Amino acid sequence: MKRSAAGRVVGHAVNLAAVCGLVAVLGGCAAGVASETGATSSGSAAPAAASATAAQPVSDQPFGTGCGEIPAAGEGSFAGMSDDPAGTAIANNPVLRVFAAAIAAARLGAPLNSQADVTVLAPANAAFDAVPRDALRRLMTDTASLTAVLTHHVIQGRLTPARLAGTHTTLNNDQVTIDVSPEAFSVATEGTLLGAGPARVICGNLQTANATVYVIDQVLIPPAS
Repeated sequence: MKRSAAGRVVGHAVNLAAVCGLVAVLGGCAAGVASETGATSSGSAAPAAASATAAQPVSDQPFGTGCGEIPAAGEGSFAGMSDDPAGTAIANNPVLRVFAAAIAAARLGAPLNSQADVTVLAPANAAFDAVPRDALRRLMTDTASLTAVLTHHVIQGRLTPARLAGTHTTLNNDQVTIDVSPEAFSVATEGTLLGAGPARVICGNLQTANATVYVIDQVLIPPAS
């Protein structure tokens, strides 16, 4: 029987010792939770090249069916995000409001800003809205689990669309596999919090000062330990 979203969150919770280890990638652990200071991460595992037949174009411009939701002007626009570090750029984008709130709750904004080159798989607001409220509330108030989930969305190394497909190392010191098809870049169903279908990139190749952001339509979850 498929576990509920709440069960999947609890089943993937990590202890504080493990959190200190993974947050050390971002800059250390203080009083058992993420600190506000960070350090540069190591490189990513070598990914496979994206298929030339993929519907998502290999381009230096943002792409995807959800890009129309990004503001046309201001700090949350494509241009506005480009000169801010990732944590700040995400906080300024209204499409990523809940993701930004989760980053703030885990106190990962400054560590994310401090990274030299990363790729962020950023769940849109609708991805969080789909999670049952009780499960989301528990996740948002459990610093250890929230930190593990959020750092699982950040890949070591800055990936262009041509290098996005493949298996990559995350800042949670685990791996995420991104597939490519004529329809979309996606993460398989078993890698999502809800477990109801694959997570798809809906607006990709957003540039910030230190990261490339791909907006996705579901919340991901780390592999079971």
